Amino acid sequence: MKLRPFTPREVVSELDRYIVGQREAKRAVAIALRNRWRRQQVPEELRDEIAPKNIIMIGPTGVGKTEVARRLAKLAQAPFLKVEASKFTEVGYVGRDVESIIRDLVDSAMAMVLEEEKQAVRAGAEHAAEERLLDALLPIPRAPAQPGGFEAGGFEAGGFEADPHGEPTTSEPAAGATRDKLRAMLRAGRLDEREIELELEDATGVSPTMSIFTPQGVEEMGMQFKDLLGGLLPHRSRRRRMKVAAARDALVAEEATRLVDMERVREIAVERVEQTAIVFIDEIDKVAGGARERTGADVSREGVQRDLLPIVEGSTVLTKHGPVSTDHILFIAAGAFHVAKPSDLIPELQGRFPIRVELSSLNREDFIRILTEPQNSLVLQYTELLKTENVELAFTDDGIHAIANFAALVNERTDNIGARRLHTIMERLLDEVSFDAPDLGAIRIVIDEKFVRGRLEDLVEDPATQARALESIDKHVNGSKGLASAAAAIDVIELDRCTPEGVKRLEAAKAALTK
Repeated sequence: MKLRPFTPREVVSELDRYIVGQREAKRAVAIALRNRWRRQQVPEELRDEIAPKNIIMIGPTGVGKTEVARRLAKLAQAPFLKVEASKFTEVGYVGRDVESIIRDLVDSAMAMVLEEEKQAVRAGAEHAAEERLLDALLPIPRAPAQPGGFEAGGFEAGGFEADPHGEPTTSEPAAGATRDKLRAMLRAGRLDEREIELELEDATGVSPTMSIFTPQGVEEMGMQFKDLLGGLLPHRSRRRRMKVAAARDALVAEEATRLVDMERVREIAVERVEQTAIVFIDEIDKVAGGARERTGADVSREGVQRDLLPIVEGSTVLTKHGPVSTDHILFIAAGAFHVAKPSDLIPELQGRFPIRVELSSLNREDFIRILTEPQNSLVLQYTELLKTENVELAFTDDGIHAIANFAALVNERTDNIGARRLHTIMERLLDEVSFDAPDLGAIRIVIDEKFVRGRLEDLVEDPATQARALESIDKHVNGSKGLASAAAAIDVIELDRCTPEGVKRLEAAKAALTK
């Protein structure tokens, strides 16, 4: 498979459309993607010797670790899988084994390639679906059985049907003209609301199920058992009554599946996994035990690392679609590392992640950019959502700054969950508007600083902290420490403006500075 030759600068520029800041992480993944293209340009005898440089991202939750990897995979049109290291267990313990990562990755690639192949044969599938729809709209009449054991159906293939006297008559011209008229009406959409009966494959039919507990994992054995029975049991179909518009989609999907060469899909999917796949292993710090005593749940942590090692290092994993080599899969690990450190991972695994990138925590300025700059910004999302109810949201600059202030303040006072805090703040801010939107009619609502404070001030109000801040400001504004201290005090209160009293004190501080 030939990769699209994005330059590192183009990759970073594309990631900037969706992710704010974190330039070092963007540069690292951009170089990793470009190195994949470079590897395909080197002589074949050297190509297999060039291994991907896996990356480990270190940073708190909500700063964009997962989004960087996900957007990179989408940009490269590569199979992508996100897993959490804490969900896996050492071989011999109850739980999922790490080889299921590759099995799930191949299934993801199969779905991706199958969809691409269906699009490639869509024209043929649409033609076949149209013929089946016409057959349902204009069924060919069958005459009663004739003496001697012959049926009129024997003549249908040649376009004949039996007359009352037993002689075949040619009805093809009349039937053909009617069929052409129906075809024109069908293509014009004039028959979309008509109901017809169709024979469709029963994809949801009940099949025998069995749970088999083995060291290889119950989910894989279940899939293999299903595939084995799938080859022995006949395909079931059932008659369904539906409108023409829905029937067309169902028939196109069924015909496309028939036209696709599944052997070719399997070959492409396996090759794509081996050459371009990206695996994102989140919460890698949760399996880093360090020098602590290994008891209870900690017993299998090092075992998980040792099981991950051969997959990251490069090995062959058997899947139901055939053996898959992991030599050139790019692994991106991530973790907050609040308790453990990257050096707490076993040395062999550390060596397989040569590139380390630290992501910075998000501050108020980052929140302002997140709210406005990305192509899928939260402000745009909520504006478009409520526009469907004829409610126009108009966010002012001071309103956006106030939202960012509250998000930063709540993160500071409670758990710092990064940009995810903005989702909490926005839901709280627009709770009443979202609930009442169907009853408001066409209306324009301005989201300014006053609106934001009216909805959110109780979210961050902390009387003890506020009292200390106001006391400090009163002392500075009284002139005992000069203009510089007063200016610093205003900066403090700006960060902590969460009550009407705080706003009044800020105005007093500004007035004192102007004298």
